[in-house]
Amino acid sequence: MAKKNKGPKLKYDGRGGVMVVSRAMRESNAYESMPPAAKVLMDLLQMQWRNDRPVAYGVREAGQKIGCKPETAGKAFKVLQERGFIVCETESLFNSRTGSKAREWRLTWMPFDYRNPTHDWEKWKPEY
Repeated sequence: MAKKNKGPKLKYDGRGGVMVVSRAMRESNAYESMPPAAKVLMDLLQMQWRNDRPVAYGVREAGQKIGCKPETAGKAFKVLQERGFIVCETESLFNSRTGSKAREWRLTWMPFDYRNPTHDWEKWKPEY
């Protein structure tokens, strides 16, 4: 019996890794009905994700990366929270002497602290 040709072996991108996103999440009503800034913010947060610590990301940094005002980035964070994509683990801190600290976020679609994702976004229902 002849062996099937499985094609060339594909390697992961060696230039910085690969981001994998659940198709079910991207096709969910919770995701599809979000404003574009919130969708971009999700990708930016996932780029900073590590399993052993929350993602520290603030509205000024998000606004700069997205290309919008910090107020718009703040609204995007709020949308992601309301829909269950992110959970605030640590609040921000502003101190002119010791330095400021951005909020720290847990991404519910990703593992955290060596535990499985909680997928809180699956529980979101639109308000009518």
